[in-house]
Amino acid sequence: MSGDRQRRGQQAESDAEAYLCREGLRPLARNWRCRQGELDLIMRDGDTIVIVEVRSRATSGFLDPRDSIDAAKQRRLIRATRHLLATRPSLAHHPIRFDVVAISGHSRSRELAWIRNAFLAE
Repeated sequence: MSGDRQRRGQQAESDAEAYLCREGLRPLARNWRCRQGELDLIMRDGDTIVIVEVRSRATSGFLDPRDSIDAAKQRRLIRATRHLLATRPSLAHHPIRFDVVAISGHSRSRELAWIRNAFLAE
């Protein structure tokens, strides 16, 4: 990933995390990596563990962010989440939800869309 693209991605994740915190979620981890993949944000919404995929585009008006997470990406997120739960048993008894935060536009004219339950685990 190019440096500029990586910085934009990190900024989008920071913006998404700040927004979700303002909405009452609590951060647990960011950019959690394992062999199965990466989880952008791991948050807590009450008793629910929320796995958040952050999508960022420079232009607004892109496709529904759920459409950008195809079946293969969903499987990777689910596998990574299973690995997370196996390595952190204290989280395993909580309900899990998969959300997407889509951010479009540049700096001050950014639009943010939060899609709860963007997809279900198999």
